[in-house]
Amino acid sequence: MSCEKVIDVSLKDSEKLYVIEGILTDREGDCVVSISKTKNFDDDNIFEGLGDAVVSVTDDEGNTTALPEATTGVYRSATLTATTGKAYMLEVNINGQTFSASCIMPVKVKMDSLYVKEEGFFGETIKLANVQYEDPVVKGNNYRFIQYVNGIKEKNIFIRDDDYSDGNTSTITLFTAPDEDEDEIKSGDKVRVDMQCIAPALYKYWYSLDQGASGGSNSASPANPVTNIEGGALGYFSVHTVESKTVVVP
Repeated sequence: MSCEKVIDVSLKDSEKLYVIEGILTDREGDCVVSISKTKNFDDDNIFEGLGDAVVSVTDDEGNTTALPEATTGVYRSATLTATTGKAYMLEVNINGQTFSASCIMPVKVKMDSLYVKEEGFFGETIKLANVQYEDPVVKGNNYRFIQYVNGIKEKNIFIRDDDYSDGNTSTITLFTAPDEDEDEIKSGDKVRVDMQCIAPALYKYWYSLDQGASGGSNSASPANPVTNIEGGALGYFSVHTVESKTVVVP
């Protein structure tokens, strides 16, 4: 037997900050920057974009590409792509404030294979996606994996560095503990995984978001993730490679 007590926590409203999420990849059509503001804890989680910003990306040779506003708060370039080894700077001007971030495009590491296999989980058997790849013989490679099941993106954050796997064949299991039976991967499902080679600063961002935002692990309390954006905004500017594979679960 246990006792339950409802506790109403009085949370104070905080100062609204700009949130900038910028992506540039090696694929045409992927370059997008979204701009919004933080919300209070009890606000809805609907994206409310901020328009009328001036957004541009400049490479290390001085070539600047302006990103026009596609929809409110979302700025895109249909043709801009990144090249391995080159540095890119994002600049955002909005309401008299300027924010900037820089990122170097990493080397692309190929995804060798994607497969689904059964794993034991608290006495039950569940199907989990696995990605295999060859890590180059040079330290500093960082990876992010995004999983889609039947077209629906999983919320889990899957990241990996090569601190203990440098130069080796690596396999990562995309572990997702299902909340309900219907959330489990089943035979006939279509599983797609995007493999991104990300910069070290972005590995820190996703790691801190995964560990700190929920107050889990060794974190004393929830905290904002580590950003590479200068000027006081939250978010990130990620220049990364992308490779996708899809399997139908047997």
